[in-house]
Amino acid sequence: MIAASLYAACRESETPRTLREIASSVGIKRKEISACYRLIFKELDLKMPVADSVMCVAKIASNADLPEKTKRFAMKILKKAEKQNALAGKHPMGVVASSLYLASINLGEKTTQKEIANAGGMTEVTIRNRCKGLRNYLS
Repeated sequence: MIAASLYAACRESETPRTLREIASSVGIKRKEISACYRLIFKELDLKMPVADSVMCVAKIASNADLPEKTKRFAMKILKKAEKQNALAGKHPMGVVASSLYLASINLGEKTTQKEIANAGGMTEVTIRNRCKGLRNYLS
């Protein structure tokens, strides 16, 4: 329950932390934390904000050792996509990783999908699928 409360606090304060990160740091299975979180969410009638994808940019970019100009370009892509409601229903970390990949390619950096996928804790397939939708927002 404590780990689930920590996750709820992170969501409430818009701190980009995943269930997987909290589970690995506490040493409890993600599934158990998820069940407790749902219980807390239901019993307290919480209204959690949707994670802002721009907040996750710094986290993934620092894990992948990407420069600041790539972060800024990725944020521009994300803001354009958000204005068009293109991110609705998409996992924020996947969208952020894809925008960082597109930004690095557009700026001529030598970053692979695998490097960014590892930095974001997802698969390369996720990045490829999200890139399809985000390519329209490159400028």
